[in-house]
Amino acid sequence: MSTHAQRERLLLADLLESTGSDAPTLCKGWTARDLAAHIVVRERRSDASAGLVIPQLAARSERIRKEFVAKPYDELIQLIRTGPPRLSPFALKQIDEAANTVEFYVHSEDVRRAQHDWAPRQLDPVFADLLWSRLERSARLLGRKAPVGVVLRRPDGQTAVAHRGTPVVTVTGEPAELLMFAFGRQEAARVETEGDKEAVGRLYEARLGISG
Repeated sequence: MSTHAQRERLLLADLLESTGSDAPTLCKGWTARDLAAHIVVRERRSDASAGLVIPQLAARSERIRKEFVAKPYDELIQLIRTGPPRLSPFALKQIDEAANTVEFYVHSEDVRRAQHDWAPRQLDPVFADLLWSRLERSARLLGRKAPVGVVLRRPDGQTAVAHRGTPVVTVTGEPAELLMFAFGRQEAARVETEGDKEAVGRLYEARLGISG
């Protein structure tokens, strides 16, 4: 039975293939090729993946990523499609589902929303609820560097606090849009904000997300 992570993996590979290696992404300075290399390194080079979250190791991770950037683009896409090697922790279905569902969704949107003719993806309610559940658990981590208080709110009124502080900005949108916002893609997220105008401006300029 296909998992959410497996489905998102294949959708991401298809998007990368259809847009082409030089297509822009929402990841600053990265083309589709750069993003594809990042995904492959994350899954296949455990010695480099620590640099994705530990600043002191970032330079080494980037050197390894650039080695993969030089590989044929078709090869990178095939490596994404086939998934991690058998001995990788990501090869375990439970870890793959926990670690990659959101990762692949966000990166798919990084590709999709960077194109001039992009259209919103229609998500089924079950998957939307799953994204919200993951966002609720990680909201404090994603919003830890926010310069103002941040409350994420679904249209049905459910909320998650991403950062405690004042003044408070309330960000309202569907789970997928809130997820993109919290992962640092504020400008690409279709949300509404409530709060002091200056505070809203500071929030849009903040470096949200896991890295940094």
